[in-house]
Amino acid sequence: MQKEDSDSSFPLFDLEFQSTSKRMEMMFYNCYEEKIRPCIDLIDSLRKLGVDKDLNLPAIAVIGDQSSGKSSVLEALSGVSLPRGSGIVTRCPLELKLKKAKGSNVWKGKLTYGHCELDLTDPSEVEDQIRAAQNIMAGEGLGISHKLISLQIESSDVPDLTLIDLPGIARVAVGKQPVDIGDQIKELIKSFIKRQETINLVVVPCNVDIATTEALKMAQQVDPSGERTLGILTKPDLVDKGTESNVVDIVQNLVVELKKGYMIVKCRGQQEINDQLTLNEAIENERRFFEDHKDYRPLLDNKKATIPYLADRLTTELVAHIIQTLPELAKEVEEKLSATTKELERCGEGVPDTVHEKITFLIQKLNDFGQNLRSLSSGEEPDDCIKEQRCYAKVRNEFENWKCHLDRMKYQFYDMMHNKVMEYEKAYRGRELPGFINYKTFETIVKQQIVKLQLPAIQTLKKITEIVRDAFLDVAAYNFKGLPNLMRTAKIRTEDLRKQQESQAEIQLQIQFKIENVVYSQDSIYGQKLTKAKSISEEDSVQDVKSLKSDKFRFTFTSMPKNGATIHEMTTHLKIYFKIATERLANQVPLIIGYYILQEFATKLHIEMLQLIQEKDQIDEYLHEEIDIADKRKTLRNRHQRLAQAHDHLSKFY
Repeated sequence: MQKEDSDSSFPLFDLEFQSTSKRMEMMFYNCYEEKIRPCIDLIDSLRKLGVDKDLNLPAIAVIGDQSSGKSSVLEALSGVSLPRGSGIVTRCPLELKLKKAKGSNVWKGKLTYGHCELDLTDPSEVEDQIRAAQNIMAGEGLGISHKLISLQIESSDVPDLTLIDLPGIARVAVGKQPVDIGDQIKELIKSFIKRQETINLVVVPCNVDIATTEALKMAQQVDPSGERTLGILTKPDLVDKGTESNVVDIVQNLVVELKKGYMIVKCRGQQEINDQLTLNEAIENERRFFEDHKDYRPLLDNKKATIPYLADRLTTELVAHIIQTLPELAKEVEEKLSATTKELERCGEGVPDTVHEKITFLIQKLNDFGQNLRSLSSGEEPDDCIKEQRCYAKVRNEFENWKCHLDRMKYQFYDMMHNKVMEYEKAYRGRELPGFINYKTFETIVKQQIVKLQLPAIQTLKKITEIVRDAFLDVAAYNFKGLPNLMRTAKIRTEDLRKQQESQAEIQLQIQFKIENVVYSQDSIYGQKLTKAKSISEEDSVQDVKSLKSDKFRFTFTSMPKNGATIHEMTTHLKIYFKIATERLANQVPLIIGYYILQEFATKLHIEMLQLIQEKDQIDEYLHEEIDIADKRKTLRNRHQRLAQAHDHLSKFY
């Protein structure tokens, strides 16, 4: 259809439609410019920045059953013809961005979908271009798509509104439609109307039972209180005579209550379209219809009827909704901006172009890697590298497990020591008289017990090596994210060094246990522990004797076995020495593992990686970046830019 000049437009936007004085009109216009327009402009500016890609902006979603009159309402509001026909006509969400132009006789449009952007110069282009866009986005046929098509219209004859037209609700598949088309449409509608930023505009024909309308049921599910839902009744001329009062009751909010209430409109019917009745003529006919109808006239007087009053109401509702949601919107923009900044930092600045800059970039990457390795080895790795628990904490747990194992072995040895000494006394005691300690027995038992600790120590080494290797690879992944060849090189060199460091640490542990075969302790240390042990033993003996004497039963004391004193003395010495040895090993094994597997491993790996700088012919290969990371960085930068600008716009508004 061709664009026409309007004799009567929306009451809020066409001053000639208002039956008020020139002075009142000017006061209203000034109020509009001062209070309403800034809110609309703010949201428009955020949409222009593309912030609606990152968060939900205040909007009005239009839903209704098929043939509810939804398209007719949108046509009347937008001033353009939209796709019509039987079955599913709206196959993609259609965002109608309406902006009232300040000048007269202005009309320009823009259709955006996917990566396409099409400028429109005449309203007659809209219908065919939307059909073509739907075929591209949803495919040829009768299927639907969640992908949004955006139609922006700037005109002298439209209100400042953003409306989202959603597919009409279908109950059963028809013809070649997918069998689950009804469920698909409901899922699509729900994804929009559940948003707290959205006002739900539910279109219902007057000649159906409103209580059973699927669109209203869906709106009530996501908005039980009706705070975000406005009902629109259509086709008032099709109700049976005598039932008009039922329609009036609905509009008066007496049947199915909604906090935003209802309005009623009469748009062009199919016959009027066939007769080429213009939209402006249809609006004039609508006004006369309500003025001349005895039941509906009060609704017009209360501004609850006609498209112009609907436009007025929707603009008021949208502005109020914008004002209500702005604090939360500002908070969400700030949070998303912060999150995007952190994510962008993790992606890094990207590989530079010149050779000199690439070398500097690689050096910085490798130095950061080395610094993070040193931090890890001292228990201070970056938080982003930590998956569940710090590497050093895991290592300390393994060291604690080693200490607990030593304690268990010590007490097990104490439990079986008496029998062990008896066995060795029988086998190895020579010409010593009773009461003399056989040093060979002492030394043999000590060595046998110490050697049992070597395998658990090596097992501890292997567990810790795996922990550290995995942690080093996590640090490499953190530092070399998006650089697969550099990451692969780090992984290879980490694995090679792991084997080397584990082998050296194992050799050192074996040496440590060979050293422990040399039975030795400082005299002063051994003497102090022996004196303390004997003192405790004597106190226990005195207490035992006192206990026996006080017992009312009589006991017969027998003499100690002929070698009892020797065995008692031997077990005391064994306990003391084994305690000294296990205390030494409790510290020495972790020191050896910590040095070779944490400290030296980290240092050597950093040095190994720094040697890559010498391979100048390989630098481009090492710095080859994943395409996905480059694309992600670009996407994040664009998001960061628009969110930062949105933050500035919101700050200025407040």
